[in-house]
Amino acid sequence: MAALPENPAELAQFGRLELIAKQLVEGLMMGRHRSPFKGSSVEFVEHREYYPGDEIRHIDWRAYGKTGRYYVKEFEDETNLRAHLLVDCSGSMAYSGQHVSKFEYARMLAASLAWLLLGQRDSVGMFTFDSAVRDQLKPSSNRETFRRIQDILEKITPGAETSLASILENVLPKIPRRSLLILISDCFDDVDLLIKALQRCRHDRHEVIIFRITAPEEETFPFDRPTQFRDLEHSGNRLLVDPARLRQEYLRQYAEFSATLQRDCGGSGIDCRRILTSDPLQKTLGAWLAERLASQAGRR
Repeated sequence: MAALPENPAELAQFGRLELIAKQLVEGLMMGRHRSPFKGSSVEFVEHREYYPGDEIRHIDWRAYGKTGRYYVKEFEDETNLRAHLLVDCSGSMAYSGQHVSKFEYARMLAASLAWLLLGQRDSVGMFTFDSAVRDQLKPSSNRETFRRIQDILEKITPGAETSLASILENVLPKIPRRSLLILISDCFDDVDLLIKALQRCRHDRHEVIIFRITAPEEETFPFDRPTQFRDLEHSGNRLLVDPARLRQEYLRQYAEFSATLQRDCGGSGIDCRRILTSDPLQKTLGAWLAERLASQAGRR
């Protein structure tokens, strides 16, 4: 089978998300014998709805007798972890610049993480959102889960504006058990409100990982001639500006936003990783997995 291209734009054209995720994850995990997610297991046992492909012997027939619906008993030794992917589908994620769009990068990353987790028999669920939650998929370790995640990610397109802090506040009550929350977003929001929402996640005992997707142009603001900017999240209005007059103030505010987010996430025990859309996805995931495994080894 052909090797995966390193260029994210070429990778996005390689094939369906399943093909990309499978080859990417299997290549990264080759020779690794430990899960990068062990140590975050949840102590509870619960029922979940039956999906085709589940073991029939795990059906709770008493629950069926009471409700008329099939539920499966989920045991600690079968589900090491419950993870929720939170994928930002707001308008700002459509920005691409000279590279693949932030959203395209985000969904390839989300698919790869889902494949990795499900390969370890962990339970994976997903929320996609813009101004409100657009899709919600309850966690399951069933082998059909990836297919449902793939279908959602391949059909969805970036939409309206978002208030990330408000989305997190709305999503939290829907996650009653301690879980791993993986937020994939550009994190554009009022930083103080966002940090408070993230701290609430930690207060509820969730582990939080943020993959902050950024286009290189957002960090360098390389525009040097009158440029038309389009509002991707609101009305789509266009404004012609002189970048030279904006560059210094824009870069100052952007640097302040980034530094505050990184500092406050670190202080709250949140792993916040900045990723450029020009970064090869293989290296992005590989470096993160290596760091996580090393960190786990250090805690043993």
